[in-house]
Amino acid sequence: MLALWVFLGGGLGSLARYGVSVGLENYKPNNFPIATLVANVLSCLVIGIVAYAFSSKFQSDEMKALILIGFCGGFSTFSTFSNETLQLMKNGQFAIAIANILISLVLCIAVLYAFSLSKK
Repeated sequence: MLALWVFLGGGLGSLARYGVSVGLENYKPNNFPIATLVANVLSCLVIGIVAYAFSSKFQSDEMKALILIGFCGGFSTFSTFSNETLQLMKNGQFAIAIANILISLVLCIAVLYAFSLSKK
């Protein structure tokens, strides 16, 4: 039964990811993959809110499967991040590739860290 919740959440997360991509389709400053960055940071924000800030309210396995595994798994996209970074490198845009790596890691970890502080 949990697989159904993961499936539902994954579909919703994938639709949200598609919405971010369409919404930012024409906005690529210096060829920077902004849509992937936005999707990944927002996914970390959702994980931070659910896992840290409201963890006592989301104790059910179904809600965790729906939101944390399904939605966030469908919304975030490490494979796209990796592919876009590789394409930047292949195109000789090493500075943008390195910026993508650093900005993505720092922002995503910072978002989660900020919410983890609320658990103390």
